[in-house]
Order: sequence, then structure tokens, then C-alpha cells
Amino acid sequence: MGTQKSNEETGRTGRRALLGAAVLGAGGAVLGVTGTARAEGARQGGAHAGLKSLPKPTIVGHRGASGYRPEHTLGSYQLALDMGADIVEAGDLVPTKDGHLVCRHEPEIGGTTDVAGHPEFADRKKTKLLDGVSTTGWFTEDFTLAELKTLRAIERIPANRPHNTLYDGRWEIPTFEEVLQWQDEQTRRCGKQVWIYPELKHPTYFRKQGLPLEERVAKLLRKYRKDGRTSPVVLQSFEPTSIERLNRLVDNPLVVLLSSADTRPWDFVEAGDPRTVADLVKPAGLREIASYAQGIGPTLDLVIPRDGGGSLTEPTTLVQDAHRVGLVLHPWTLRNENPFLPANFRKGTEADAYGDVFGAYKAYFATGIDGVFTDQPDTALLAREDFLNG
Repeated sequence: MGTQKSNEETGRTGRRALLGAAVLGAGGAVLGVTGTARAEGARQGGAHAGLKSLPKPTIVGHRGASGYRPEHTLGSYQLALDMGADIVEAGDLVPTKDGHLVCRHEPEIGGTTDVAGHPEFADRKKTKLLDGVSTTGWFTEDFTLAELKTLRAIERIPANRPHNTLYDGRWEIPTFEEVLQWQDEQTRRCGKQVWIYPELKHPTYFRKQGLPLEERVAKLLRKYRKDGRTSPVVLQSFEPTSIERLNRLVDNPLVVLLSSADTRPWDFVEAGDPRTVADLVKPAGLREIASYAQGIGPTLDLVIPRDGGGSLTEPTTLVQDAHRVGLVLHPWTLRNENPFLPANFRKGTEADAYGDVFGAYKAYFATGIDGVFTDQPDTALLAREDFLNG
């Protein structure tokens, strides 16, 4: 999950109740921690509490612990889990030429693998139109799984994370099936359920190529018996129609990702739907999302906008509006490095230096968000401890 390239009623109600991290009192006010725990316990009746069993605010390891290891590798996922992340975003899912699902931030893999150093694949470099954006590089859909397995992952943003380049070449590209197997292995090792939060990338683009994602995801989830409303797999996508399709295929918790307010989901562009994200975050848009999904993953700027200088302003009403219709919010993405922080939390100008990320966490947690995606789960866990004990 990350920057978008541009960027049954009973079942739905059950899933929405499962995912809901904010318990609303009269008038839509969010209950305190103690009240929330009591309400959750009463609703669940001692049964498996699903996402509500996780600490709040929930810490989601963004592409693993990608602040410390090359993203979307088993090394990054494992480190996020070992650090204590409540959920690991194990998988931005894209297909191979022969129909397997693999974990890469984007189908273009020139920036996340060593493919450029493989002369046998030099002729695979192409320029394609990816969700309306001309993109040049190597694309997963032009490789078989066996070919992709000869590549190794590298750090995507070495200017911000030069220390991560130490691990270039160490890990291969994992498949989604391998991630599901890893999840089971780690659940046995840890003695508690491990949760994952995969994202379906560019589903309209791939469906037009005859490589639909939703059916492949559903097939694997059914194979591993992880397609139920209490299953420890939360599915997300920037395309609302993809989430609607998943709602018909599986009973997992579902989340609609939302980019900046002036953007349009690519499935809307293809269908001629004129609505933007600004329309989706209005009460009517949120009510529509709540009819087929249980949460939203907004960019942090939809929660607290920034001014012209990049500093935080005042929170919007998005948290309260989403909670009012039963949706939870897991915004993205908090990172320790200066360039990714609001201007009023930066320290110095170095691209790889850390700013006052604890101050940023405090500001965002104070809005009532239910969780957050982060590249540094250890930092987020400390920030949560500070917030809850402050």
C-alpha cells in the first residue's frame, strides 16, 4: 500500500461490526479506551473478536518494516512482526505472466529489484500506460514466476534509506501464497494469530489484460480457509469497484484506500464516473462505502490537511463522519524521515535524517484515527504508548 499512481446485508453488517475499532456512543462521540473495551466485550460475547482484538490505535507495518529492510520481502515482513506490529501489510499484489500473485509495490519492478542487472531480460524493458501514466521499466506481467524468482529485491528509496542498501540482493520476490504460508508458520511460532493486510494493485488495468486479481485472491484465501469474516486477512484497494467485487467473493474485512482529495480512482476514470475522492469522503460517499466495506485508508492529508508551507492545519471531520457510518480509518503513511513529515515536525534538511515523528504521531492519534500505516513499527509502538499513557 502506498501512494496511488495517477499514483447479504447480514454478512456486511457482521464484517462491519468486526472491523469497527471505534465504538460510537450517543451523538457519535468516540468512547474512551475503557468504554470501548466494555462495548467490544459485550458485542463479541467472548467469541473471536477479529480486528477488535488488536490494540488501538492499530499499528500496521507498511510493506513490512520498510524503514529498515527493502519493502515487500519476507525479511521486511518478519522484522515488522518481530517489532510488534499489530498487522503486517504483507503484499501489494500484482500478477505474473502465468497468473501467479506476487508482492511488489508496483508492477514496474525496475526500482525494487535487480532486474536491470540481468542482461537476459534487457529486451523486456517497455513503456506502458499504467492508469493513465506513461511508465517505463520492467513489468511483472511480462515475466513468469520462475523468471521473477531469479531476481532479488533492492531498496526503493536509497537516498532516504542508504542503510537499507546493505540488504540489497538478500531476498527474492515472495508470492502471495508464500505469504499465507508464512502467516501460518508465524502464528504457530508466536502462539497468537498473525494478521496481514494485502492490497490489490491496479485491478482495472490487470482485468483488461486478462489477469483479474480479485478471483485469484479469493481462490487462494479459500484454499487456506482465510475467506471468512473473522479471518486474519484484511483486503484493500484504491479502486472501490474492486472492493465491491471482493465483497461478493469473500467475507473478509474490506478497506477502500483514498488518495488526495482532487484525485479520481482509476476505475471511476475508466467508467466515466466524475466523482473524486473529495466526493467519497463526504457523508453520502462514506455511507456508500459502508454498504460494502468496513473501513477506509485515507492519506493522512485527508485527516489533517497541510498549509502552503507543508505544516499541519486543523483536522477535518473525516474521522467523525466515517465513525458515524461505522467505518474505521487506517490512514497512511507515517515515516520517520524528514521529507515525509509535515514541515513543522522536520529537523534539518537531510533526506535521511529523522524529524520529530513522535510529535506527528501525537497530532494524528489525537484525531481519533483507529490505526496507522508506518514504515517504522517500533517507533509507532512507542508513540502509541506515549499517547495512551499521556
